[in-house]
Amino acid sequence: MDMIHVRAVCPPDLTERTMALLSAETCVLNLHLQKGRVRKPEGDAIECDVLTGAANEVLRGLRDLGLEHRGTLVLDPVDTVFSDLAAKTGAEELGARLRAPVWEQVEARIRAEGRYPPSFYLFLVIAGLIGAVGIITNSQILIVAAMVVGPEYGAITSIALGIDHRARPRIEQGLLALLVGFLLAIAATFLFALLVRGFGLQPRAFELGLRPVSSLIDTPNFFSAAVAVLAGIVGIVSLSEARTSALLGVFISVTTIPAAADIGVSSAFASWDEAWGSLLQLLLNIVVLIVVGTGTLKCQRAIWRRVSARRRERAVRPTA
Repeated sequence: MDMIHVRAVCPPDLTERTMALLSAETCVLNLHLQKGRVRKPEGDAIECDVLTGAANEVLRGLRDLGLEHRGTLVLDPVDTVFSDLAAKTGAEELGARLRAPVWEQVEARIRAEGRYPPSFYLFLVIAGLIGAVGIITNSQILIVAAMVVGPEYGAITSIALGIDHRARPRIEQGLLALLVGFLLAIAATFLFALLVRGFGLQPRAFELGLRPVSSLIDTPNFFSAAVAVLAGIVGIVSLSEARTSALLGVFISVTTIPAAADIGVSSAFASWDEAWGSLLQLLLNIVVLIVVGTGTLKCQRAIWRRVSARRRERAVRPTA
């Protein structure tokens, strides 16, 4: 049984309306009120547990009352619940909505990844260097490692959320972070590859042009686009359902960091066709991930909204 715990700080003049809203919702359990017990901000403490399938409507009602502006709303996931009442209520009241994503939590996860401290750029550079070593040594394991280390997918999903909400600052911040981060990664891999070339450290096979790993990266085609589309869908769905294992698979399947690394390596070795192909691969993956991510967000909201509407229609339909 999926449930979230809601903690609210409520101004005294809104307490009665807030309690009425929560009391009227059958999917709200363990409702508790403590008057005048909260400081910073001043107010009444209200706590309850909400079945996740009904959380979107409940939270929307609380926000419409103005609690997020005049008080505080805190959401805590509940890992384990032992309650026959909760199970019965979920089965009777929610049906297919029982597993509906809580969009405030989904967006909070995306926003958390849409911050760009110095470590964001450091991870991109390190991931690029790992990818460069993988390209030069033809090591697929190192290419996968570079994909896992790279933090760029957080910026991509943040841009998608910004487009979905029409939040221009979020879009601009994400695009700037990607531009600066990938430029730093390309510059670092270029200098690293120059160092390798200058000291003659490249393997004989790489020097002779035997580069199977690089060939996969710098040749964008239909399959590259197909994988990016599928990864974009899975990435947003896994964020919505908090499935970290599926999200890790997205990191491994998308050729962004390896493409950036190959731009630097190919440029250092004057392989201009390969560098151009890798640039196209990088741009293709980023654009497709953003577009598909935005579309998947919109589609998920529309689908769950339709499911909720049908459930409400059946609930109010008079019985014969």
